[in-house]
Amino acid sequence: MINPKTSRTQALFTGCASIAIFVTATVAFAQQALPAADSQATSAVPQAPAPAANPQTAASSSLAQQIQQAQQLSFAPQQPFHVSLPHSRNPLSPYRPTDAPPLDLSNSPRLQNLIRDGKLYISLSDAIALAIENNLDLAYFRYNFPIAQTDYARTKAGGRTHGVNTGIVQSSTQGGFSGGSSGSAGASSGSAAAGAGGIVTSTLGSGTAVASFDPYVTFQGYVDHTVFQETNPFSVGVPIFKQNTIEALASYTQSFPMGTGLNVNYVGQRFANNSPYEATNPTLYSNLQVELTQHLLAGFGIATNERYMHIAKKNMQINDLAFRAQVIATITQVENIYWDLVNAYEDEQIKERLVAFAHKTLQDDRKQLELNAIPAMQVIKDESDVATSEGDLTISRSNLRLNELLIINALTKSDDPGIDEMSVIPLDRIGPPDPNASMPIDDLIAEAEKNRPDVSEDELAMQVAQMSLKSIRSELLPTLNAYGFYDGAGSAGPANPNCSLGTECVTDLPTGFGGMFANTFNYSSPEYQVGMTLQIPLRNRVAKADQFRASLEYRQRQISFEEQKKSIRFDVRNSQFALQQAQARVDAVQKARDLAQRTFDITEREQKLGAKSTYDVLVAQHDLAIAESALASAKTAYEKARVDIDRATGETLERMGVSIADAKTGQVRQP
Repeated sequence: MINPKTSRTQALFTGCASIAIFVTATVAFAQQALPAADSQATSAVPQAPAPAANPQTAASSSLAQQIQQAQQLSFAPQQPFHVSLPHSRNPLSPYRPTDAPPLDLSNSPRLQNLIRDGKLYISLSDAIALAIENNLDLAYFRYNFPIAQTDYARTKAGGRTHGVNTGIVQSSTQGGFSGGSSGSAGASSGSAAAGAGGIVTSTLGSGTAVASFDPYVTFQGYVDHTVFQETNPFSVGVPIFKQNTIEALASYTQSFPMGTGLNVNYVGQRFANNSPYEATNPTLYSNLQVELTQHLLAGFGIATNERYMHIAKKNMQINDLAFRAQVIATITQVENIYWDLVNAYEDEQIKERLVAFAHKTLQDDRKQLELNAIPAMQVIKDESDVATSEGDLTISRSNLRLNELLIINALTKSDDPGIDEMSVIPLDRIGPPDPNASMPIDDLIAEAEKNRPDVSEDELAMQVAQMSLKSIRSELLPTLNAYGFYDGAGSAGPANPNCSLGTECVTDLPTGFGGMFANTFNYSSPEYQVGMTLQIPLRNRVAKADQFRASLEYRQRQISFEEQKKSIRFDVRNSQFALQQAQARVDAVQKARDLAQRTFDITEREQKLGAKSTYDVLVAQHDLAIAESALASAKTAYEKARVDIDRATGETLERMGVSIADAKTGQVRQP
């Protein structure tokens, strides 16, 4: 790997390898230490065959060499997720579409570093790191950050906020979850259904209309030729009146957050005709009008006109909290899938030992049958037990394969046939210590109320609702506007050489466009006006209904907030009860397994003394395997209960050492 990331990745993998080597050495030592008669350890099966070959039974030196070689491999570093809003100094850029960067659906290099001899060796920390880098649920949610930024960008221009969908996604982490409660952290309260076949909208953000803060420039121009057949030629001096008109119009419009509006209009015209009565021909005319409007009641103030911007800012904060909830939900699911894999893996090993023992018993009894030492019925019973054990092993292997596919699906971005067909070897069989297991319930509830992101989400939602209550009151007020405008005009044109009115054809107007523009802006012929307009909606039923509904919806949100806090307290208590029950079940099943081991030991000794048959030993071995499977399941349930209490208290990320900054970029930079 590269730079600090290389050393950290190597250190992480070396730690995983150390676990694998330790397990290998422990298993080998335990197998060598098994005596042939009555001095077996309590946790081992007497005279039972070793588990089927797996990577952990390889020599420690060989595995260490493979790890050392793997550390020398170099994979292309994963690019962090980053999508920035389009920005360019090109004046044409705002009018051109912008595409988001293409998707990166390649799996992170970390995955390749964990593959040995066609098998995937994975620890719990590896699974969490791979989920952060490759899980599609997190990859999907990361796009909410640029979406929230686009929402804020449009509200800065006066646009209405679209909102951000902050619902928890769990499409690629299905399966494997079981625990005391819902398991989806961050599910904010209040998502009620929409009415009977209709659409229910909210009053959130309602109020007076907000004009666009982006300026608009409008241009219009035309050329017109008109011919009139005059019924009274004396009015214009010719029987056929011909007129050519050229006109150009331009306007500039902009609104401001205080409720101020600016409108600038300019009109320029050129008239030419064939009438001898016109003193100038052609005639030039231009007009400039500047109008300023200010809302005094409805629509007044920054709070009213920037309410969408404030909502968008709060939505960005809510999105950050929702992403934390998404990470917690995803990590929780991955942990549960991992422990299900551990359970399936251990159960498959137990079933393999049972099958091996059944085959060994069958072979021994066949030899005894050849010597006529036992009846043929004993061999038939042995063959039946072999068939039953092999059937159980087939089911166990199918369950293991399913859990392997589930964890591969949760830890990869795209399907890779080579990886999909790999066996997955879990390296961690016991979870890290969890202080929540022994904390008082009051402390757990306090931690949950402080740490869980859905609590903070609801608090921000309450703040948004309070802002909405203030802004919607503006809609109740009458519309009172103060306005003022200035108008300047200018005329010009050369004297008409065909004028037949004598002294009336004399004019002192400028003859060209320059003079026309000068007269327009030099205050030679101004008009200005100030005034006020008042519009009062009689009865005002729509605005009144919206305002009162907003107040009612705010009360509903208050109830939902209290309900959410009660739900959190119940969730924590339920998770603690589930953890206590899981611990009690482990203790009980451990005792049952120890008793099954003692029963097997006694039965085997009695069989050697002739007091019991080999079938009795086989039954005892079968009962021991059942007890071992039950113990493995109980331990898995206990680990998942610990995972769930961390979720309920909102401490999953802290306990597992997950960085939100790494989760946002999709690149784990620390072990």
